[in-house]
Amino acid sequence: MRRVEHVMGFPVSLRVDDAEVPEEAADAVFAWLREVDARFSPFRSDSEVARLDRGDTTRVSAQLREVLDLCEEYRLATGGAFDVRLPGRGLDPCAVVKGWSVQRAAGLLRAAGARRFCLNAGGDVVAAGGPWRVGVRHPEHAGRLCTALELVDGAVATSARYERGDHIVDGRTGRPATGLLSLTVVAPTLTEADTVATAAFAMGAEGIAWAAAREGCEVFAVDAERRVLRTAGLPVAG
Repeated sequence: MRRVEHVMGFPVSLRVDDAEVPEEAADAVFAWLREVDARFSPFRSDSEVARLDRGDTTRVSAQLREVLDLCEEYRLATGGAFDVRLPGRGLDPCAVVKGWSVQRAAGLLRAAGARRFCLNAGGDVVAAGGPWRVGVRHPEHAGRLCTALELVDGAVATSARYERGDHIVDGRTGRPATGLLSLTVVAPTLTEADTVATAAFAMGAEGIAWAAAREGCEVFAVDAERRVLRTAGLPVAG
């Protein structure tokens, strides 16, 4: 089974190699991601996030509470570098919502009986039943890779400046984080990989060691001086 749809502002591709998994499993994955976009996007005036931010409601759903709790956990862990409530900006939990929602989508696939699959959300990947080969894009040359990783069961996410420019802000200074060109994290779940990658990028060069110290995380980074740093356990493809 293969499916590609544009959801949450980026392409999401799904490949399932288990022949017995029904098409309805893919339907459920994309329906869930569309629901997440409608409920949690800060760019939709009628979303739960936008209404909460405006003060139109004080009631918070259990799922949004889970996301906001994760946001606060990472704000504290980074000393405020990662912050979804920056001055002058509205509440924007997208850095957590993406990985969290795609990881939940992977859970829907497992519940439907999928054992070998790859779900790619705008370049961030959760996979099972590998090995799967995942390329890490060069931060300055779109057609080149820095390295290729091998995933069996896990996730990989990259935060960088090449798609949206200096969009990640260091909450401690209020200025764009420019200490790194890109930072990739491999972790057991995409919730962790995506959030740790964004949080570490916001910290700048010190974020590399911070991410590497997180349990279960392996890191590949290119700093502003174009030096490549990686942890010993990074699953580089042979």
